[in-house]
Amino acid sequence: MKKGLLILGALFAAVVMSVSFATAREYTLSDLYQQALDNSEKIKYAEENLFIAQMGRHKALSLLIPKVTAFGTYNRFSADKFSVSGVMIQPEQSGTWGIRADQAFSLSARELDALIMAGQTITKSEFDLNATKSDFILNVATYYYAVLKAKKALEITAANVERLTQYRNSAAKKVKVGELTKTSLLRADGELSGARADYLKATNILVLARAALIRLTGIEENFRLKHQERSFPDPDSFEELRITVADTRADLKSYEMQTKIARQNIKYVRGAFWPNVGLFAIYNGSDQNPPTATLNRESVLAGVSVNFPFFEGGLRVAELREAMAKERQARLAYDDLKKDVDIELRGAYLDLETQKGALKYLEDQYVFAQDNFNAVLRQYDNGLATSLEVMDANSLLLNSEKNVAEALYD
Repeated sequence: MKKGLLILGALFAAVVMSVSFATAREYTLSDLYQQALDNSEKIKYAEENLFIAQMGRHKALSLLIPKVTAFGTYNRFSADKFSVSGVMIQPEQSGTWGIRADQAFSLSARELDALIMAGQTITKSEFDLNATKSDFILNVATYYYAVLKAKKALEITAANVERLTQYRNSAAKKVKVGELTKTSLLRADGELSGARADYLKATNILVLARAALIRLTGIEENFRLKHQERSFPDPDSFEELRITVADTRADLKSYEMQTKIARQNIKYVRGAFWPNVGLFAIYNGSDQNPPTATLNRESVLAGVSVNFPFFEGGLRVAELREAMAKERQARLAYDDLKKDVDIELRGAYLDLETQKGALKYLEDQYVFAQDNFNAVLRQYDNGLATSLEVMDANSLLLNSEKNVAEALYD
């Protein structure tokens, strides 16, 4: 009775899962790319960095525009006071107001250097955003193929369980009629138990791979993947790929731009050795009650100031040396990344060639292993092969299936 209930429960769960997957949305790799880019927190974070860089350019531009301020004061005294000679020394109330315009700049035009660096920072942030998207899309593809790979591995282990179940049933019949010993049946039971354990492990790996893809892309839980067969063209020669990488990789361009920013920053810091000039224009208005004969109700003035700090305890020298050290660091980081990218490219190129070459031989091995297993199984049914030969043929078939799947998705 309990066994029947378990079977009914399993059938019900299978029906529910099949209905759920039937109504689930199907995604291709391109669909996942777009879905992930729309939902990724990392992409939005990088976009905010670009926005911050754009605001930095507005801040640098504001240094080239005069500052205009308005001011006003109102005073009320306890009483108006006069001197002995009748001259007012304190009115009852008074007020002043006005507008002031100020513009300060360095004779080295370092404000223009700051504006140039702000524009370069925007360009660097754009490269960083593109690099983040590229890395993210690569992760999406990795998790996409991981799910397909795990699904294929589950299918392979399920087929292995089915083969070993049939073999175990066949061995049990042979034991009953006395064609085999009990040890052959025990061996078959042991192999079947191991296959079921592999099936459970493959099931959990698939569940984990699906969860990782959901976390990365933000898609719903009951999704389905559509595997599109692709014919990949042969890559260019390694030297041509190196040229392409140097021209197109966003992370390399970002580091190159960082080097330019550091070089421009040296000019900006050197500008601190030049005098600073300030221009100002002021309009003043005033009134008081009671008024005096000498009250100046309006005044307009303009002026210029020069500030030249010729000694600051070595601060500017230290800042210049620091800027030059950062420029050297930027160049070293760029050169280091170029070498890492070259090794990464070489590894990917050789790995692709290896996988392409190995896949053909592995597919041939799979065909041979499948024909071998079928032949050995027929011989076993006719009493011409031992159980050990069947296990060896099944192990060869199982390993060849796994190797083909791994090479294909890798």
